[in-house]
Amino acid sequence: MALPLYDSQPARRVPWVTYLLVAVNVVVYLFTPMSNVASLRENDAVRECKASSFTYRYGAIPHELTTGRQQPAPADLVNRCGEQTFHKRPWVSAFTSMFLHAGALHLLGNLVALFVIGMGVEDRLGRLRYLLSYLFFGLVAVYGFALADPGSGVPLIGASGAIAGVFGAYLVLNPRGRIISMVPPLVVRLPVWVLLGSWFALQWLSLGDAESNVAYVAHICGFVAGVVFALLARRAGPARRPIALAR
Repeated sequence: MALPLYDSQPARRVPWVTYLLVAVNVVVYLFTPMSNVASLRENDAVRECKASSFTYRYGAIPHELTTGRQQPAPADLVNRCGEQTFHKRPWVSAFTSMFLHAGALHLLGNLVALFVIGMGVEDRLGRLRYLLSYLFFGLVAVYGFALADPGSGVPLIGASGAIAGVFGAYLVLNPRGRIISMVPPLVVRLPVWVLLGSWFALQWLSLGDAESNVAYVAHICGFVAGVVFALLARRAGPARRPIALAR
């Protein structure tokens, strides 16, 4: 699988929102139990219990999102880690889940992709619209995942649904772009439709993989949301501005 490294078309302005999103994800990760930094003095069993409890508290659980009610903690979690007494608002977890990651590699993979692709989308949409669209893509991914399996009690965490939306938006807004990417062991310059199109195809082909812990449905929903949003944004974009400015 290709890893994006650099957008060959430089941004026209400093991508402050992309920097902010990367920074927030890193800071949040460092203060969660999933980070070794946050639990250096604890043994593995305690760290695992804290990480599991934290994930159920702030992760997006499909059954909670589709019913609007917090569900009891699963029996295996209670047996291992004791009674779970937290109070949770399911709709809030749809937002918080976007900024949580299970480990350093999960975080790094997401943020490298966001940094490289996000700059181009921010440059074309503008800062505020980019930030709002990022959150929108994430919500579509989370709720799409929930509706695909409404009875599931497995929490969803990670920024990849929102980032998938950024991928879809970039493909529409800059279809002729080229991304410097690593295709081990080579570094090549790939057309964006090859890079992102193959990524989307891989998500689609992996839907039936029952052994994977990757939320492919969330990725697909986020990507489609990004494509649709960018098509609408492009229709209302620069081509119509001269008419408004001339009045």
